[in-house]
Parts: sequence; C-alpha cells; structure tokens
Amino acid sequence: MLEVMVFRKLLGFVIFSLAGAMISFGPAIATPAKEAPWLPDAAAYRLTLFLGNLEPLPWDDVEAAWSEPYRNSEFSADALTWLGEKSDIETGPLLDAMARRDRQSLFAAATRLIALRIEEELGRALDVDDPARAQQAVGTARELYRAFADGVAAADPKASRRIGLAWLELNSSTGSAGVLGAGTTPPDRETMVTARAVISDYLAENYLVDDFAPRQQLSPLPETAVISGRDIEVPPSLPPGSDIFDQDPLPRLVLNFEAQGIDETDLPIVAYGDMLFDSAQIFGSPARDLGIACSTCHNRSDVNQRLFIPGASHQPGAIDVDGAFFNPIFNDRRDDPLDIPSLRGLRFTGPYGRDGRFASLRDFTRNVIVNEFGGAEPTPFMLDALLAYMLEFDFLQNSMLAADGRLTDAAPEAARRGEEIFNRPLAGLGDRSCASCHVPDGNFLDRQAHDIGSASPPYEGARASAFDTPTLLGTVYTAPYFHDGSLPTLAAVVDWFDETKSLDLTDAQRSDLTAYLEAVGSADEPYETFDAENTSFRLAFSELTTFASTIDTLLPRRDAEHILLLTDTVAADLSADASTMSNLAGRPEVYALAERLAQVGAAVRAGDWETAEAHWTAFRDAADTIEERAF
Repeated sequence: MLEVMVFRKLLGFVIFSLAGAMISFGPAIATPAKEAPWLPDAAAYRLTLFLGNLEPLPWDDVEAAWSEPYRNSEFSADALTWLGEKSDIETGPLLDAMARRDRQSLFAAATRLIALRIEEELGRALDVDDPARAQQAVGTARELYRAFADGVAAADPKASRRIGLAWLELNSSTGSAGVLGAGTTPPDRETMVTARAVISDYLAENYLVDDFAPRQQLSPLPETAVISGRDIEVPPSLPPGSDIFDQDPLPRLVLNFEAQGIDETDLPIVAYGDMLFDSAQIFGSPARDLGIACSTCHNRSDVNQRLFIPGASHQPGAIDVDGAFFNPIFNDRRDDPLDIPSLRGLRFTGPYGRDGRFASLRDFTRNVIVNEFGGAEPTPFMLDALLAYMLEFDFLQNSMLAADGRLTDAAPEAARRGEEIFNRPLAGLGDRSCASCHVPDGNFLDRQAHDIGSASPPYEGARASAFDTPTLLGTVYTAPYFHDGSLPTLAAVVDWFDETKSLDLTDAQRSDLTAYLEAVGSADEPYETFDAENTSFRLAFSELTTFASTIDTLLPRRDAEHILLLTDTVAADLSADASTMSNLAGRPEVYALAERLAQVGAAVRAGDWETAEAHWTAFRDAADTIEERAF
C-alpha cells in the first residue's frame, strides 16, 4: 500500500498528460515506478553497464552479476546458469574478458551475447509450428531487447518506432492455437520473416559488430550513434536489483511544532523546507532524474532500511554517497558505503556526518546537495527552509524512558538490571561505562567521535577510524548497527563489546544489557497507521497542499525561482497521487487541482503575476473543497 507514495513524480507526468493537462512544468521530475522483472541474462548485462561506469570498477561485483541471481530477482537461476539451460551461445568470450579484467572486451562480449540471444529466440520463433511456443520465444526475445531499448530510443527515435512496430507484427503473426481447438490461426510466416529482418538488421549493424568503438561510458547506445560522434544522452536508470521505494510500514514522523498543536501551514519556511526534503529537483543528475530526494534515504526523518543500489550499497539501508555514481567529481575512490543514519532529534545530535566532520548542520546540508548529489548551489532561503524543517524532527515517544534518560516503571525488570550494567564503570572500557559516551541525560550521546576499533585504519598509523557517537533513542527500528551496518541486532552489539573489550559479562548480564538497549531504543508508536479514515492518499494529499500553502508568502514577494521549484514539484506529485485513489470518481478533481497549480507556475514563468494570483485562488478554493469531501 505504501509503495504507491514513491511513484508520485514519474506517474504525475504520465497521468497528467493522459488527463489532458499538458502544462509546461519546467525541468522534469522522475520517481521510480516498479519495473517488470528482468530476465537473468538481460539483468546481468544492465548490471555490467552500470558497474562498468564506476571508478574504480568493482570487478568482483561484475562477476557476481553473472554468477549470482540479482537481488530480489523473481528467477532463482543466475545468468550463467540460465544461459546454460536456455541457450546454445558460448559464454567463453565473456568469461575471458572478466578474467582479464578488460573493460572494453567485457562490454563487447556482453553486448554481443545479448544480441545473439535475441537472434536465438527469434530463430526459435520461426522454427516452431506451435503458436504458443512461437509467442513465448518472441516474448523472450523482446524482453532481451529491453536491455538495448532505451539506448535505441535516445539515439534513433525513428528506428525505435520502426523496431517497436516490428515487435508488434511479430507477436501478432505467430498465430493462435484457439480455445479447445476452435479458432485456430496459422502463423503468418511471411510477416514474421519481414518483421524479424527489421530487428535483425539493426542488431547486426549496431550490436553484433566485429569491433566496437572504445567506450568512455558504457551504455546501450547503438554503435552507429557512437561512431557518429553525436552527443547523445541516455536517461539515467538504476540497474536491476535496485530498490529506492519507501519502507513499509512507514516510520512515524514526530515534529516538534506539530506536537505543540501548531499547524504547518502557519509556518511557511518550515512547509517550504518540508517540500524541499521531498523534492528531487534540488539534486543534480542522476539523483534528480531518478527521483531521489532527501526523503528517499530518510523516510519520514528515519532510515529507509530497504534502500539498495548495486555498486553503491553493500546491503539494504546503506549507500556510498561519495562514489562515482551520484557525482563523479566528488568520487573518493573508496568503496565505503555507510549505514543510513536516522535524522530524528537532529538538533540534538551534532556534529554531523558519521565521523563528525561537520559542526554546522547548514554546512552538512549544503555538502549533501552540492557535493554528494551534484546539485546546484542552493539559495540561502532554500538552506534556511531545509534547516527550519529538519530542526523540528523529534525523537519517538517512549513511555519506558523518562526525560532524564532513566527507565520508568513501565520498563521490564531485565532492562532495569541492564541499566545498572550500562552505568557501571568497566575495566575493559578504561574504567568508564557505556553511559560515558551514551550519556542518558544527553539524549544518549556525547557529541564526540571515538575510535572503538569497529573499523580498520585506512593506512598504518592513521587516526581516521573514529565515528560520531550515535544516539540510542529509536534504535530498535534502525537495524543493522555500527557505521557499516555490520551487526544485525542489539544483542550482537552487546556481544561485540563484550568480546572485543574483554568485559567478561555473563550470559545473563549480556541478556539484561540487551534488554536495556531495547527498552531505551523502543517507542510507543513507531510507524504510521492507516485505515479507512486515514489513508496513504490523505497523508500525501495533506502534505502536498501544505507545501503549496507557502505560495501565499512567495507570491507577494514575486519570488519566481522558489515558486517554480514548488509548482514543478507539487503539481506532478498531486497528479500522481490521484492515480492511487480508491475513489475513482474523485480522481478528476485532483487532476484538475494539479493542473491549477501548474497554471500558477506557467503564469509565473510568463511574468503574469495577476493571472498567477487568480490561479492560486482557484487552487486554494478547490483544495478546500476536496479536503471537506475527505477523498
């Protein structure tokens, strides 16, 4: 149910067009829609292209792309096993290129292999008399061609349309076995041969060549386009196995002002910051084009434990933000993905960054936008707004914990025994206690960085393995633990300290200390709850109309830059949210609402402020009506 919330931007543009609202939004926004499953060999090829553009190239990951099923694959077989079972094509050239670690040869061998697989399946379709088997072969061939399709579409739209028509002709000319012997249609061999020739000729010219031109960037672009020297941009895409959807269940968001009964619409700078936190437009490509926003990694201020991008993540919930993918100029050439930290209680948890390198949250935020994700320099107002919003993030409420960090009567007895151990000086910790760093009345942190031996130094004598002390609040819901997510449970954390620091705890003491950490890291209501009255659509609709409310402040200031950033983001999101509504009759009204907001942006772009104000008034009136009907 909750995954629909992350489709908003991409679907917004698609559905908005279908709804007849072709308004100019400015820069396109895109958020991933769920892809159809990739065939193992096609998936391995696309993973090879993606990984082959990382620097340094992770050869072990490339080998795994062919020898292991891709993450969350619907197929149990890896690509090499799949090819052994389904194909007669030799994989020797591919394996040789991987063994020699020759990037260009790897690209050529993998590209030829996929093209030959398409030809193999097309040949099977023509060789069989059974329409069902012919259709299956054509379907497989088309799924394999998907590995090249976006490159062809980007470089040669006419050829892309011609090949698309050929696939349709192939599929429709394979014949039909009918139903119970009735309605049988024989294959149209002549049409099949003609359609197959369109595809095969293009493959021969572009993907089955003897020598491919050297590739600075590995991509599915056809060879003729590459040797032409034209500047062709293939839309960014994530490789098979990626997952940037919101986690389910969705974490509960606790905002300081909201808990005090203050409405976000009365705090325009906070509302604008909330919008920026959910907007991919503040980042550069590819993050912007893929719909990656701050909230992608930090769902509702917490951790997205399902986020995974091959080559940038070593496990779900981790990401290497200073690698080659997001911003090559910021590539530190180190394979060091970090566990995504929670942002709850952000105003209490400085300094910032896993190693505490940023004393200022403002500097940290700018670094994320400009350096890590390659975005344009944010305006002072944008940084002000983002900080105003993020500084409102609060910790989850926990009835087992008092304000001073001591357990309440609601905590179990084992946790009480663990509390005593937590506060007791231990020889293995240099006669300090766990509480020396995780200070209970300081939100369980000391705002310092320590080298506890959880990471190997990068070079002999280095003093660069210290990490910022993390808070223990809310940690039950942020597993795994440590900077690299190497420990799966809080019990494993206790075991690690006991073993590496020679604490000599008994099994019972370990259990009690774990119970204490679980009590401290617990919460009364950790997740958003949805029912017939409180649906995911209503939550999204309320958020988006709140974002839009900042136009009340921006319009009188004639602040075109920040208005357009808002309208481009929110209009698309509103339209996409309409597609998730269970009330089908209500969808047209939400589409129309999105159109009104887009018209505000169109008028602002034209410098027609009077018209912009009129469209804004119409938007507010329509939004109030929809809210009253509670779709």
